[in-house]
Amino acid sequence: MHIVLYQPEIPQNTGNIARLCAATRTPLHLIEPLGFSLSDKYLRRAGLDYWKFVDLHVWPSLECYLQKEGKGRRLVMASARGGISFHKLAFSKEDTIVLGRETSGLPLEVFQRADKRVRIPIYRSVRSLNLSTAAGVLLYYALANTGMISEDMESF
Repeated sequence: MHIVLYQPEIPQNTGNIARLCAATRTPLHLIEPLGFSLSDKYLRRAGLDYWKFVDLHVWPSLECYLQKEGKGRRLVMASARGGISFHKLAFSKEDTIVLGRETSGLPLEVFQRADKRVRIPIYRSVRSLNLSTAAGVLLYYALANTGMISEDMESF
């Protein structure tokens, strides 16, 4: 399982997702351009002291990721614009969950490359969920769905 953030803009969200990835031993891939510096104090603060546990990769483009680490992986793209409800998808251990920019989501040309498209159901009075919340919902469901939640993980 991989998490890919396509051109993330808000350092706090990326820091929170990095902490999530550290907690689940899930590789985190960031697609440039980033809306912040990796030395940003808000990014570092959100990730707390867990950065040493994050398997972090930064790619100049989605295409570079797909040619290397993402080769052969199914692209599961999340969007408020459409797709099946995430709980109806049978996730695979080889999936890559792709999330878009906080302000605009995934560009149409990227979204169209998805092997599977998912959405998180919410009431229409709310436009969308926070990116780090969406990443947490999708990743933990996918890990549970594939049996990748390990018994040696400590609960809090």
